[in-house]
Amino acid sequence: MSIQEIIDRLKAGNERFVQDKLDGKLQDSNRRGQLTGGQSPNTIVLSCADSRVVPELAFDSGLGELFVVRVAGNIANNSSIASMEYAVAHVGSKVIVVMGHESCGAVTAAMAGGDNGHNLNHLLSHITPALAACGADAPLAEVVKKNAELTAGELLSRSSIIRNAVEAGDVRIVPAYYHLDSGKVDFL
Repeated sequence: MSIQEIIDRLKAGNERFVQDKLDGKLQDSNRRGQLTGGQSPNTIVLSCADSRVVPELAFDSGLGELFVVRVAGNIANNSSIASMEYAVAHVGSKVIVVMGHESCGAVTAAMAGGDNGHNLNHLLSHITPALAACGADAPLAEVVKKNAELTAGELLSRSSIIRNAVEAGDVRIVPAYYHLDSGKVDFL
């Protein structure tokens, strides 16, 4: 499939999810058997760890179709970038969706500031550039979207594997925003 066909397939799957018409394909024992020899997911989704955001459902995808990396705030840290590099370099993924979502707790915590302890402060520091770009009084949704956009840019600046694949036209990075109430994914 071409990159555009992959994106169109993600949009069609999301539309089925929004309409409560999931087809549930590729989720049975036959599909599990097909994947025992390896994987070749065409899409990587960098998503928040929030339990309300499930990329496989949001895009009506089956086993082996998505390479999902989940971390609070859908941030690009060394481990999440390395996971995506693996999918680009070794399993042939062509699309990277960086998906923020409505009411993101990590972005909310970053906006609130304060001392959240060493580890959480480190995670939230990745969201600081979005806060700075939007301004202190920006609505949460605006900061979440900016965070997804800036994270997409970080993948290019911090990973030669991803950057080279994008420059060669083999991979496209797409920031996105998930609406909790409707399940709709807006590609930004």
